[in-house]
Amino acid sequence: MTPSVGAAGEPVEPASVLVVDDTPASRYITSSWLRRNGHTVIEAETGAGALARLRETPVDLVVLDVRLPDMSGFEVCERIKQAPETAAIPVIHVSASFTGDDDRVQGLNRGADAYLAEPVDPNILMATVEAALRYYRGRMAAERLARRLNLLTNAGLVINGATSFDQLVEAATHAAASIFDSRAVVVVATSGQQARRGATAGPDMDVTAEAASSSMIDELSTSVLGDRVGADLVDLTPQPEWPDSDTLAVVVRTKPGQDPAYVALPTGAVPTHEERDLLRQLGQMTVIAAQGLRAFEEEHDLALTLQRGLLPDGLPQHAEVEMAARYRPAAANAEVGGDFFEVTELDDRLLFAIGDVTGHSIEAATIMGEVRHALRAYAVEGHGPAEITYRLDAMLRRFHPRGYTTLCLMVLDLASEELSVVNAGHIPPLIIDREQARYLHLPGPLLGIGVDRPAATRIPLPRGTTVLLATDGLIERRGSTLDADMEGLRQALRPDEDLEAMCDRLLRQFGQNKEDDIAMVAFRRR
Repeated sequence: MTPSVGAAGEPVEPASVLVVDDTPASRYITSSWLRRNGHTVIEAETGAGALARLRETPVDLVVLDVRLPDMSGFEVCERIKQAPETAAIPVIHVSASFTGDDDRVQGLNRGADAYLAEPVDPNILMATVEAALRYYRGRMAAERLARRLNLLTNAGLVINGATSFDQLVEAATHAAASIFDSRAVVVVATSGQQARRGATAGPDMDVTAEAASSSMIDELSTSVLGDRVGADLVDLTPQPEWPDSDTLAVVVRTKPGQDPAYVALPTGAVPTHEERDLLRQLGQMTVIAAQGLRAFEEEHDLALTLQRGLLPDGLPQHAEVEMAARYRPAAANAEVGGDFFEVTELDDRLLFAIGDVTGHSIEAATIMGEVRHALRAYAVEGHGPAEITYRLDAMLRRFHPRGYTTLCLMVLDLASEELSVVNAGHIPPLIIDREQARYLHLPGPLLGIGVDRPAATRIPLPRGTTVLLATDGLIERRGSTLDADMEGLRQALRPDEDLEAMCDRLLRQFGQNKEDDIAMVAFRRR
């Protein structure tokens, strides 16, 4: 069959048309004209039959006789227009009985998009069908574009909120599948010559995230963009990443020298220029979010390197004391923090300290480094724990007036088996013996405020007793009280557990996805 030619001389896209007429001859003639012009025809003899067909089969247009045996065509049209799933379908009334002006007015007022009186000239019928379809398809395209624009806007919030590359490719892949109602593949270059790939079979299907070939994405971006920046579309040849032959991808680079990203879809999912622009915008959104994640990772790695450079690079090996320590930077913070610990040998004594300078910044890390090194210097000079805190307090007030710092400082005398302890506003240490784990609550203001401080407290430390020092990042949880968090940590401790294993377990149990740094030191008298 030869399709009809529209007003612009272009073939009219074939449609699915429901013809409703109780007269077999009229129904046959109308259906034949439509079929000759390339359309698919579904037939019904009654109003109820027409409504049933619409529920069963999607159609693009209805040609509806006004006079039907069970109900009027006016009523059938009203029901079509009142149902949300069929309201947009154009309806053309055709009637040999109701041909007056009042009939036409009634038909149009009750929802018809056109009204023709029989006998109908075939050219007039087909021109009316073309006009109705053109309006219907234009409206559907506009509504689809508006819906996709809304989905793209919502997707931008999720994509830009991703905190890892897997989250990013999952969000971008889900967005592509939802916006374009199709399967989708997204590949993003990460840091260190790596790439991550997200794929889904459809908008309501799971997204898989996995490693991808960085050389593949480099070759694709070089062949499409060269050294340019831009968001170019390319038809992809079948490969493991995109097995279909009808695949269209947008390849995006927004800055010279930056790693690219691409989003691939079936070609048929993006038929218009406007929708291809949406695909470009999604690709640009994805690559910009990836650049932010790469910058964050680089900054985080730099901060971690700096932080670790200010902390001890190892613990002393001592025959009489078992020791373990951990430091973990905040999961969602690229800045350096002020958490620190210290373990220093002083002849027949061992100094243990843990502290926290307020804030996350280069300044906090600088103050932390100064406090830690000053603490060691004062200890080597022979000052006791209380005198060390006095001197640190004076140093902070003189050189860093806003460098408020908490500190718990212990000196273990191996000969007397005693601990000398001072606490300057820090979480109290935990003492774990075979009977129980308990907090050693000691008064003492934080450092840097210039107030009187209590003397050091001396307690015995029998062999086999464990001491745990930690910063608040280990236990504090959003929406929970500090007392409850402290009690949770106390109940989690075991008297004879290997210290390395204990530190790892506490990090798994309490230290996941924390907004603050974590430092802890554990030691046990053998």
